[in-house]
Amino acid sequence: MPAKPATAAAAKAAPFTVSMALVRGIVAGASRRGHRPDGFLQRAGIAPGLLAQEGARVTSDQYIALMWRVLEALGDEALGQFSRPLKRGSLELIARLALTERHAEPALRRMCQAFSLLQDNLELSLVRDGTQVGVCLQPLGSEPQPNFRHEFSLRVLWRITAWLLGGSLKVQRFDFAFARPDYAGDYGETFPAPLRFDQQASAFWFDAAVLQRCCSRDEQALQRFVASWPSAAVIHSRGGDSIESRVHAHLLQSRPAWVGLEAAACALHMSPPTLQRKLALAGTSFQAIKDELRRDIAVSRLGTSQASFTDLAADLGFADAAAFQRAFKGWTGSPPGMYRSRPLQA
Repeated sequence: MPAKPATAAAAKAAPFTVSMALVRGIVAGASRRGHRPDGFLQRAGIAPGLLAQEGARVTSDQYIALMWRVLEALGDEALGQFSRPLKRGSLELIARLALTERHAEPALRRMCQAFSLLQDNLELSLVRDGTQVGVCLQPLGSEPQPNFRHEFSLRVLWRITAWLLGGSLKVQRFDFAFARPDYAGDYGETFPAPLRFDQQASAFWFDAAVLQRCCSRDEQALQRFVASWPSAAVIHSRGGDSIESRVHAHLLQSRPAWVGLEAAACALHMSPPTLQRKLALAGTSFQAIKDELRRDIAVSRLGTSQASFTDLAADLGFADAAAFQRAFKGWTGSPPGMYRSRPLQA
């Protein structure tokens, strides 16, 4: 893989945070290779004390920095998740082999073959089920597998698949070959589609019609894609025209006013009850989106600036610092002071 890329500017404009459960997944991979986690965390700007906090979050910048530190130390693009490493260049090899085919279906079958050859823990296959097709990860062996092995693999393979199919791919459902974990409520950003747990295989499912697409990517496009890792597998795009994305974008633009439900509904040309109903059908609420955005901004600013709690409270629409601190602890389970960490090291 190439030199470390800068994090996308879009992530700066719209802060995105990652559950500490996914941080633990990376740390566990490093630990299996005999590395202590504290050094990796500190060098990524993450306070080690947060690792044990169930509701804690890290910024996408911190998460990507942690991925790079572990990848460089292990020489493993799978971050220690498999019994043998994916040596550097493996993801490029998978994409390059897939591109030997001109059409989507054989290209994805090539991707599955290459991935299955490079590791011994998961068998990857392309499965048709009526009007849907799934990229499915079947666990191999009888030993229990860590959740993060499946979570990480699904996210990476989804992004490779999307790139092969033209740059975007709407997933209709994610399956997981393990029981629903306590932190599944944090999957909304990382796996933005309906979820099923306790399945025989982990998978992401999409419309089979996309298999008719052509795969046409030149060498320059391939190198740009490779240069985007690992951030491309992490940063969540909040684009699109979903009702959640529209509310999120409006709230972000309205800062520091932090408009309420009525004003947001008016700006989106609907009544407040209609907005509430649409958000409920999407499995969320106006207040949940507002709190998630304020949480992500707070986590980002606590880790990258010396802004006082009073200034943060004002920027996030709270009456005073005490109200902000109470809300922050409710969002993350930890006081905001725990998120003060030294800057990322070069």
